[in-house]
Amino acid sequence: MNKGGKLIVFSAPSGSGKTTIVRHLLSKEDLNLEFSISAASRDPRGEEVSGKDYYFMTTKEFKQHIKNDDFLEWEEVYRDNFYGTLKSEVDRIWAKGKNVIFDIDVVGGLRIKHKFPEETLAVFVKPPSVDELKRRLKERSTESEDKINMRIAKASVELATAPQFDTTIKNYDLDTAKEESYQLVKDFVAKK
Repeated sequence: MNKGGKLIVFSAPSGSGKTTIVRHLLSKEDLNLEFSISAASRDPRGEEVSGKDYYFMTTKEFKQHIKNDDFLEWEEVYRDNFYGTLKSEVDRIWAKGKNVIFDIDVVGGLRIKHKFPEETLAVFVKPPSVDELKRRLKERSTESEDKINMRIAKASVELATAPQFDTTIKNYDLDTAKEESYQLVKDFVAKK
């Protein structure tokens, strides 16, 4: 991988609002951001499109990419359910002279921070409560009750990783969280 721009990682339990915050930041042209599309070994959900939301692949294809050392980071998030960041994706964005923004799980986010400590801003988005997370996940109506319960169980472990990130944004009020995130990223990308 060639060194390029900055890496901005947003991680949080599902339902914390990180995707909404990342979309907000992508709309700010002065930040010069492009979204890193993750690879996933699952089927698309709802309106998701391969090459836009994720690079969807089979478990077999994903494991071949692991063998080929094609990933910057990857994780088996749930059994036979892999997510990761292809090195080629970061190179593609850096080649455009842009900064890379990630919306990824906490393990992947911390791996990127450890590999590129100076170039990475790792932000943890903290939800108001676990009960609020559950309410938000149910409101989405995209997953079964079992999947929601799996995500809630995982959230407790993920919340414990918050101190390992550079900073935490408390998403108690979405507009405030968006503005705090914008200022944080703006200051980080301005650093030489």
